[in-house]
This record gives sequence, structure tokens and C-alpha cells, in this order.
Amino acid sequence: MKRFYVIVTKEKISSGYAVCLDGKPVKVPSGASLAVPVAALADAVVLEWVAQEKEIIPDSMPLTQILITAQDRVARERAAMEKAVLAYFDTDLLCYRAALPAATARRQAELWDPWLDWFEKECGAKLLTTESLNALAQPEAGHRAVREWVAELDDMNFTALQVVVGLCGSLVLGMAFIKQAVAPDQVYDAALAEESFKASVYGEEKHGSAPHEEKRRAAMMRDLQACQQLLDLLKS
Repeated sequence: MKRFYVIVTKEKISSGYAVCLDGKPVKVPSGASLAVPVAALADAVVLEWVAQEKEIIPDSMPLTQILITAQDRVARERAAMEKAVLAYFDTDLLCYRAALPAATARRQAELWDPWLDWFEKECGAKLLTTESLNALAQPEAGHRAVREWVAELDDMNFTALQVVVGLCGSLVLGMAFIKQAVAPDQVYDAALAEESFKASVYGEEKHGSAPHEEKRRAAMMRDLQACQQLLDLLKS
């Protein structure tokens, strides 16, 4: 879509702030005006729209996309989206380990074990791990704790959670991220632990990765950083 506006502003409304393009509020797909809960976050969204040049590129506006998801999907489909996020628990990335090569196993343990320990302290349940491809059935105490933990999140924090979990394949990392116990670069490194090891073996740093892979990794980091920015600005 071509850029069709000149001036971007934020305007105070009853539910927070609207972001306006030439005086008209940005709309979400359902037709309602996009509502941003705090001024600092609205300012950041304004900057995303200002930064658009001749074409509007939604992928370059991650904060806008997260807010639209929170307002237009999570607020309407929270139960179904919670179910989808909780489905990651038995297939959590951190619980499925490589037996060989030994260097990969060591790298996974280095990057993943601290977050399994964090989860045990946070939720009072120790998670199982496996080196096989068979699906795990985590303890019911863990499932119960995670259900309660996720249910207590407000829609905005839940939206950030489901973005992070979808990016990294780990509900444990997503939970630690929402608690701001883990940073975007740590989630990135943990999610790509095996890929990064293979890249070092094959000299990817010297020769470079495939363009589509570089694009995927850049998008992942961009969205993780946007989720971190969202959490920070919600506290301002």
C-alpha cells in the first residue's frame, strides 16, 4: 500500500491514545480505532508510521502489529489463543535435547538449563527432558501452574507472550521474557542454539548464511526487540 498521509499524531481518547494519520485514527481490521494504552507507547507507534516512506510495509511496524493483535484478536479470541500457547508446554524447545554431537549437547545445556531452573523456581515444578523424538507428557503440577500463570496475564502481556513463544518454540522462555528475566538476544541465542552450532562447523561466519535465512533471523530479532520495547513502554 502506498503511503497516503502526511502528518502522524497521537490524540487522547477515553481508552488511552489514538494514532492519527492526517487527523484520522488508525483502524484495526474490525473497524475500531487502534487504542494505545500509554503515551510513551503511542509515541513509539507514531514513529513507526512516520518512518514509512513511499510504501507502507507492515513488517517494519512490529509495535503496531502487536497492538492490533492485542485489540482485534486477543480481546476476542483469548481462550483459543491461550490453548494454542499452552500446547507448547509438552513440546517445549528446551526439553528436547540432542544426544550427539557432544558439542551440541553441551551448547544446549549451557543455553537452556538456566531457564529450566528458572521455571522450577517460578512455578514449583521440575520439567522432564528427553533425547528422543517421542513427545513428553510434563507433570500435571507443571501444567496447572502454567495455566494459572498465563491466565493471570492482561491482554497486552499475553499478546507479547504468544509472539515470543511462537518465535522461539518455548513457553518457558516466553514466560521468562514476560517476567523480563531473559533478554531478546538470550532468547534468540537459545532458540538458534543448534543452528548456530552447525553454522560454526560449516564456517557460516566466513561465508555468510543464505539470504532467506538472514531475513528470517533478522525478523525474529526485530520482533523480540519490539516485544521488549512494548513491555518497557507499558511501565512508563
